[in-house]
Formats: sequence, structure tokens, C-alpha cells
Amino acid sequence: MRVLLVNAFPMACAALTGLIEQHFAVPQVQGVDSAAAALAALRQGVPDLVLLDLRVDGGLELLVQIHHEHVQLPVVVISGTDRTEDALSALGAGAMGYVPERSDLDTLVEALCLVLAGGTYVPTLARLPGKPAPEAAQPPQDWAHLPLTPRQKHVLSLLSQGLPNKLIARELGVSVDTVKDHVAAVLKALGVSSRTQAVVAATQKNRP
Repeated sequence: MRVLLVNAFPMACAALTGLIEQHFAVPQVQGVDSAAAALAALRQGVPDLVLLDLRVDGGLELLVQIHHEHVQLPVVVISGTDRTEDALSALGAGAMGYVPERSDLDTLVEALCLVLAGGTYVPTLARLPGKPAPEAAQPPQDWAHLPLTPRQKHVLSLLSQGLPNKLIARELGVSVDTVKDHVAAVLKALGVSSRTQAVVAATQKNRP
């Protein structure tokens, strides 16, 4: 597994490199300290995962560019804040995970595992494959105004938990192809092009 680590703080970069090497099999970690260096590294080869500290100069712009040029490349963002608005902003820009800086190491490992499995990590919502689902598995009542069927709202609720299609299919007792059809319908109804954008759009539509 190849990981591009974008972090301007040498001590943090060393700690994250050690964490990745400890928890993941045969990792290759490349550390860079600027947006320009990150783009140069991506031109040399696309990694399996990008771990981006948004405090790097031009960090958010870098995230947008990575998503534009490498749509399928998962990016996990490390941020100095845990505000929902900041998490939604990062997800809307293309991140597949958002981890506040003050999170513990287990949380970071959980985020990386979930994103690498095809899910999306959002603080307090995400869960790892195999963990029990939260009690509120059904779509929230305040999503009633969304132009979605009850099943599509349920799928959106599971998307908001960061689940990949395979686990959504298991939750619903349907095939992965059926889940793909539901996800496509949700994206079309909300006028977005990605799963994370769907969660962002639904959350924003819910705001007064």
C-alpha cells in the first residue's frame, strides 16, 4: 500500500509514518511538506491513499485539485477543528474522511481502514465493518422533505454513516447492484455526483 502523507510538521509526519507502518501491511509512505511537492509526487505516481493536513499552505485548494484530477483517489483530511461545518466543507471538496487533530490514534486508524474499505469517515457517524449499526438506522425524520423514496432515504442514512455499498447491501438484505441503483437515484435526486456530496447536500438542505 502506497500512502502520500502531506504534512508540514516534521514531528507529526514522523509519528503518522510510524503509525501507518505499524498498522498496515507493507506500507510505502512518502512524506511531503507542501502542496507543490504533493502535486509533484502525484505526477510521479498515484498512491492508494492521501493523508492531508489542511494546515499545509493551500491545503483546501490542494484537496479540490486532487479530487478533480484523481476522482477515485481516497483522501483523508486531518484538521485542527472538529466543527461539523469544516467536516462538511472538506467532504464537499472531495475528502473521503475527516479526522480532527485531537482525535486519538485508534480513531485515525479506524478512519483509514474505513476509507480504504470504500467507506467515508465522518466524526461520530462512521463505523468499521463488523461493528453493530447505530440504533438510529432509519433515515432521520427531518429528511422527510427530501425528494427521495423511503428506501432511498434509508440508503442515504447508511451513506451518512460512511458505509460502502457492500455493507449497505448487507444491512438492507439486497444485492450490491441494487444498492448501486439506489445510490445513483439518490445522487440524481439531490443533483450531486458523489456519495459524500449527497451527505453534504442532505445536511445543508436540512438547515433552517
